[in-house]
Amino acid sequence: MTFDPMDQGIDAEEAHDRVADTIADHEVVLFMKGDARMPQCGYSKRAFGLISQYRSDVATVDTLKNLEAFREALEAESGWETIPQTFVDGEFVGGSDILAELEERGDLAETLNADGPVANGDAESAEGPDAPF
Repeated sequence: MTFDPMDQGIDAEEAHDRVADTIADHEVVLFMKGDARMPQCGYSKRAFGLISQYRSDVATVDTLKNLEAFREALEAESGWETIPQTFVDGEFVGGSDILAELEERGDLAETLNADGPVANGDAESAEGPDAPF
């Protein structure tokens, strides 16, 4: 996928719809900068790494191309303005710092509805490997 700086991406309404639909369609969702194969910020990489220890089926959404639209949509959903953001069973959990705190306390697996660590941390994108957003 190539980045076209002239592409305006999606509007705020479409971002709100995508956020709501993705949260409704997946048990564990990580809205991040970049994707599972190539996170584009340290916080997103940390969040994905923490989640993928316990869930191989985490859905990821790359917010980077439409960052402002997704930031607004996610803030409306969670009350939290920073990215990454994690949702489990439709409920906002937090960003990478909250996930790290839960891991430190030994509560992350339970929060993610996981039985324990997974053998392989391969996650999937919410829209496939070449998601347009």
